Amino acid sequence: MDQFNQAIDIASNFLWDNLLLFLLLGTGIFFTLRLGFVQVRRFGTGMKNLFSGFNLNGKAAGKDGMSSFQALTTAVAAQVGTGNITGCATALASGGPGAIFWMWVSAFFGMATIYAEAILAQTFRTTIDGQVTGGPIYYIRAAFKGRFGKFLAGFFSVAIVVALGFTGNMVQSNSISDAFHNAFGVSKLAVGIIVALIAAFIFLGGVKRLASVTEKIVPAMAVFYILGCVGILISRWQLLPNAFEQIFVLAFQPQAIAGGVAGVTVREAMRYGVARGLFSNEAGMGSTPHAHALAKVDKPQDQGIIAMIGVFFDTFVVLSLTALVIITSGTLPTGITGTQLTQVAFDQTLGSFGNIFIAICMFFFAFSTIIGWYYFGEVNFKALFGSRAVPIYAAIVVLFVLIGSMQKVDLVWNLSDLFNGLMVIPNLIALLALSGLVARIHKGKGPGKNDKDDKPSDQ
Repeated sequence: MDQFNQAIDIASNFLWDNLLLFLLLGTGIFFTLRLGFVQVRRFGTGMKNLFSGFNLNGKAAGKDGMSSFQALTTAVAAQVGTGNITGCATALASGGPGAIFWMWVSAFFGMATIYAEAILAQTFRTTIDGQVTGGPIYYIRAAFKGRFGKFLAGFFSVAIVVALGFTGNMVQSNSISDAFHNAFGVSKLAVGIIVALIAAFIFLGGVKRLASVTEKIVPAMAVFYILGCVGILISRWQLLPNAFEQIFVLAFQPQAIAGGVAGVTVREAMRYGVARGLFSNEAGMGSTPHAHALAKVDKPQDQGIIAMIGVFFDTFVVLSLTALVIITSGTLPTGITGTQLTQVAFDQTLGSFGNIFIAICMFFFAFSTIIGWYYFGEVNFKALFGSRAVPIYAAIVVLFVLIGSMQKVDLVWNLSDLFNGLMVIPNLIALLALSGLVARIHKGKGPGKNDKDDKPSDQ
């Protein structure tokens, strides 16, 4: 198993240290420039639209889709997960405080990328078996005709099923079981069984039950976690200036300040910052477009603006609060990583309740992500094997949730990094190929004459 883990780690490092590091940032920079810094100019509109659509008990999602707010909470359910707690901790342990700066950079440009993703998801959504659906596979096929388009879409579908539905959900259940084991001494197997059973119940309810759960659980869990973090940081307010200094200075000079992680280079800070940032906010990954495609909005760009707010909330609010709590705790150089590092950081202020607090937050964060990622994988599994195969997919996901709860954290994260990287490539290729269409829709011109035939017909 150690040799297998090492092989996966080598493959993941090769992918992230070379191609994806520059492809993700480059795509975000490209769309930022082409769309005229849309993440800045339309940010206020996005916040206004978000709060005007806020509803904890909206109209039930159906075959014709869901509300814009439900689509956002479904996307945020996937975004705000273990990446905000465990992923943040592993990024800090491996890349030092400077990794947080690169998370911010990737998230800022990623807001433009996810804006483009949501626009294309809305533009190329279709209806299958009377159910509205959408996602990267449909705009990948629109971008590239013939065998290449089918191959690229198929490659994406396989990658996302493995990355999110299988290995990704192993990460989520692993983090839940680890947190509860540390907090209460509960058997990881027992936690895995409970999580798997609850997940199975929600999976059986389809998109209607999924939307209903996420629109309630996401706002509640976010408020609970934010208040806890803010309370801790208020008690440590004198340490905040040094924490921000570490983030900005160590992004470029990893050994310049005492308290940094020994041996960390600028490249490692960037690598872990971008990789864990992607795992957290999912901008450019091709996952959240499946949710944004279902939103019932007047114009595609309306949902694009909402999608940007999801990235902002995930990275600049939730993840940043976690990072500041960990950095101000002074526990970073101890060698502890993962969920345990976050729990120790919270313990310093909350005492024994710190473990319990993180365990509770981890359950809701990770479980909501399991729900979102299950649906994203389901869309693609259905595209590959048909509607009749969905029960098989659901059973496999439940099994992986159970298995993941008992695995070593390093192996689970390495597998997730590798397959996350593989699914990014076809998505970004399609985004860049359709950038002209995105720009026209952004300007309110809609699809051009040459784009009408690109939209997939209802099936």
